[in-house]
Amino acid sequence: MSSTAVPLRPVSKGGIAMLWAGLALVVAIALAWALFVSRAPSIELETVRAGTGAFPTDTDVAIIKYEGRLKDGTVFDAGDQTPLPVGRMIPGFAQGLKQMQVGGKYELSIPSELGYGPQGAGPIPGNADIEFTVELLDIRSEQEMQQLMMQQQLMQQMMQQQQGGAEGAPPPQ
Repeated sequence: MSSTAVPLRPVSKGGIAMLWAGLALVVAIALAWALFVSRAPSIELETVRAGTGAFPTDTDVAIIKYEGRLKDGTVFDAGDQTPLPVGRMIPGFAQGLKQMQVGGKYELSIPSELGYGPQGAGPIPGNADIEFTVELLDIRSEQEMQQLMMQQQLMQQMMQQQQGGAEGAPPPQ
């Protein structure tokens, strides 16, 4: 067998410097991309009062007291003992709820990308970052909430029937 050797020319000092400079440039671009370009939007959650209970999951209904505001402080929504299905909320709100414990009070900041995006919703303009003060009062399963709602509807129907029966009764003499 014969082998053919190809002689390599020596690399000049300038060529090695260019190689290292190119490598440094690639590393710098990769770092910049990792730190700035690829950074996914995320929520900010501040604990005002720590809770001691459970954390809600996507399949739970969170019972909350809340106030929603735009960055300029304009209140766009509020509620007491409001049931919200965690898995069906805007992504940022769902992420925040899953980090809260029952009994706690929190300040939640949601960037537009995890909120209502460029289209906005109702009084919330497009591309608006939003803030919430949230107290997590209780957590229920969706099944429990459906049962409670059915019971409330039955009670309302019974009350309406009783009122209708009283109205149709003959007047006392």
